[in-house]
Amino acid sequence: MKVPITVNVYRRKIMHFITKNIGSSQTEPEFDANTKVEIKKILIIRPNHRLGNQLLLTPIVQEVIDTFPNCEVDLFVKGGVAFPVFQNYTEINNIFQLPKKPFNHLFKYVKCWVLIKRKRYDLVINGDKNSSSGRLLTQISKAKYKVFGDVNETIKLKHNDYEHIAKYPVYNLRHYLTKLGFDGNRSKVPTLNIKLSDSEIKNGKNLLNDIVKNDKQTICIYTNATGNKCYSEEWWNTFYSRLKNEFETDFNIIEMLPIENISKINFKATHFYSKDIREMGAIINNTAIFIAADNGVMHLASASGTPTIGFFSVTNQNIYAPYGNRSLALNTNTTSIEDWVAEIKKILS
Repeated sequence: MKVPITVNVYRRKIMHFITKNIGSSQTEPEFDANTKVEIKKILIIRPNHRLGNQLLLTPIVQEVIDTFPNCEVDLFVKGGVAFPVFQNYTEINNIFQLPKKPFNHLFKYVKCWVLIKRKRYDLVINGDKNSSSGRLLTQISKAKYKVFGDVNETIKLKHNDYEHIAKYPVYNLRHYLTKLGFDGNRSKVPTLNIKLSDSEIKNGKNLLNDIVKNDKQTICIYTNATGNKCYSEEWWNTFYSRLKNEFETDFNIIEMLPIENISKINFKATHFYSKDIREMGAIINNTAIFIAADNGVMHLASASGTPTIGFFSVTNQNIYAPYGNRSLALNTNTTSIEDWVAEIKKILS
């Protein structure tokens, strides 16, 4: 049974109205020198099925593991993409998977909520402050310590990048833990990371060599995106022609194709296709730079450890920009193709 889009729209509005104040009255924990804080079992909640949103969860997972090395972590997500994303995170004990289409699988949907209600945790973290179901799950979960996700004003004053959807959960947790007597952590927020193994990276190198068949470094582009984040064929053809003029002598230029097997440059570049997230990441890991519009595969490239340029025109780059590994976001409304080429040259130099 296919649920009309309007039903989902109203469902989200109703859920947001019901849950918008959940956690808002939460008081910060008070430090008690006579009480030993033990955190061993942790639940992290991010019920969103999109690839990018699961990848953006990897920094808070790394932060939790680094802070509590012997902990057991459960994830509460939606859809199956979290399984390949967190495949090499040995500290993750359970991944509770909400069905992507809850109305089509009501029994499984309800069962997941019941499982969370029955389990006990030391710490529960809502990975997205704007998630209605995430706030509700945090509320009903059994845990002494709960981080609902609202950004504290103190954090805003300390960190000019607090808006970023992968960073503010880390800043929130660090702030929360200082109230429990933990030392403040001033290190950089972990980058996105799918923890590619050495064998995966080696296999990615072999696959890339089969594609390019030479020893030159490789520039990889990805021309697809969802909705109005997607640039036109004319835009991509203009950009691709400029890339060729500037870099084709010294670099390979290849295109990674989306699952729809389409190309905004009409397959003019050497291209490859894969449905395997980790294989895609391993190939990208062996390239010199990855260039795409804001989308899940852009975040996959970032999580694979390759310098990533993300083009932004409608979404907020302060929230979704790739970061770390010399990655950066470029707002195409306020920059020109000359600026883009200059930034690419900086990364490749």
